[in-house]
Amino acid sequence: MSYTAIELELLKNTLESFVDEMALTIVRTAYSTNLRNSMDFSTGLCDAEGNLVAQGLCLPLHLGSLPDGMAAVLNRYRGQIADGDVFLLNDPYEGGTHLPDIYLYKPLFIDGDLLGFTAAIAHHTDIGGRVAGGNACDSTEIYQEGLRIPPLRLYEAGRPVQALFDMIERNVRVPRNALGDLRAQLAACHIGEREVRKLAARHGTGRLRSGFTQLLDYAERLTRAEIAAFPDGVYRFTDVIDDDGIDPGPIPICVTVTVSGEKLDVDFEGTAPQVRGAINSALSFTKSAVYACLRCLMRPDVPTNSGLFRAISIRVPLATLANPVMPAPVAARGLTGFRLANAIMGALAQMAPHIVPACEVGGDTGISMGGYRPDRTPFVFLEFLFSGWGGRPDRDGIDGCASVVVNFSNNPAEVVEAEYPLQILRYGFLPDTGGPGKYRGGLAIVREYRFTEEEGVLQIRSDRHRSRPYGLSGGKSGTPSQNILNPDGEARLLPSKTLLTLRRGDVLRHILAGAGGHGDPFTRDPEKVLDDVRDEKVTLAAAERDYGVVVDPETWTVDHRKTGELKGNRQAKQ
Repeated sequence: MSYTAIELELLKNTLESFVDEMALTIVRTAYSTNLRNSMDFSTGLCDAEGNLVAQGLCLPLHLGSLPDGMAAVLNRYRGQIADGDVFLLNDPYEGGTHLPDIYLYKPLFIDGDLLGFTAAIAHHTDIGGRVAGGNACDSTEIYQEGLRIPPLRLYEAGRPVQALFDMIERNVRVPRNALGDLRAQLAACHIGEREVRKLAARHGTGRLRSGFTQLLDYAERLTRAEIAAFPDGVYRFTDVIDDDGIDPGPIPICVTVTVSGEKLDVDFEGTAPQVRGAINSALSFTKSAVYACLRCLMRPDVPTNSGLFRAISIRVPLATLANPVMPAPVAARGLTGFRLANAIMGALAQMAPHIVPACEVGGDTGISMGGYRPDRTPFVFLEFLFSGWGGRPDRDGIDGCASVVVNFSNNPAEVVEAEYPLQILRYGFLPDTGGPGKYRGGLAIVREYRFTEEEGVLQIRSDRHRSRPYGLSGGKSGTPSQNILNPDGEARLLPSKTLLTLRRGDVLRHILAGAGGHGDPFTRDPEKVLDDVRDEKVTLAAAERDYGVVVDPETWTVDHRKTGELKGNRQAKQ
């Protein structure tokens, strides 16, 4: 019944290709720009006990939470699951992460036996609630955030539960998008089911079930071997969030990583208590951040499934920012998820300084705009902005790249302008924003929107106005983020978390933070500094100030004499 080593590798790759095909199905069939362009969704395959067996190509921050959603479904329906059922949920206090993320699970029955579940998570553009887009930071309890769905049947024995479809339709602002995206998730689950059925017909159901178990055990063995190769020790790091949009900050995130042999423990003792604003992170989301960060340090051939999760111990004190209790709001939990990853990476950098980069910009910014057109039809625009990676131990950070814990894609300006009452006036990199270092941090990005409808509500979920992305090994911090309303007029500076009414012609300029640098910037190769100056990533003044490199503006070459003097003066002062 068991698979040989070669057969197991082929099975792993086959299952991963299935869930990737599920992901591509969502891209091709989704209605909202957030799914079909930004790819804010994830797909997976679970076994009959709810363990994640294979993950798709999308968001690691989603995928670690799939088993929690499965556990919620099984706790309610174990022994009552039938062929043709489909379950959904979004309750962050029963398996979910926040209300816009809707989880779908479709059971796989082969000859009457439950083999597993295909699964798809998607971030829906709107889920109702007091603010369009479902990501407002200033909600103070979950009841304000939208439609909250416990584990329920969306289909029962192949028949749609129309009451639930109707309930969703009546509670969201743009039901065409919500129901269209939900059906895209369903299509993905159907595709996954079809492919697994074919595989079961070739391998046999019993052998395939045994293969699932082997894959989990194999992933656990490899993960424990990877952990055993890490240096034993206790590694601590603290990062801070500026504020929660209601009370002044700072809000600390404390993490301690302890390695002892093949045991690895992650403890969030010392992290701030849950806050009044909606940036609290549900436990499943916090655990996903841990898994995603640790996965970055391991061999690429380690299967990412529940076997990996079993090898890692996580402790998150109750009623804290990273493990809130009812009725704490969680709509803007994405911000905290990325900052949890920054803190975890800060601790891991002490354990593996040759691997871990300086602090990335991550995905601290979510922007939504909602309102009504003259004919009273609603619109809801939602996007999440990313900028770049921190400087790495052996090379520069990547400019214009999503966070290491997600795989978001670009939302094209042309699509935004075609579908929403917005014009994108500016979208590009800003010079002198990447943290100086031997290896420079990724540059900040600026994106500028002009609102073209009569009236609408703007919501911004951002951070890093005060707590800048950290550098490592002598590298400098990146630059802070910024929100400016009507930059060519009143130039009103907005807080990092903002909710306000827009009028026709209003312009929002959002500047993301710049990523941290790695290593002493005065040890950077002068020719690399010259390349940055030529590429307009670093100005002449910053090249001298931050790197001690003088570039002749007439010949566009390094003035080695003046550069040597600058570097010598700096060494003399140390």
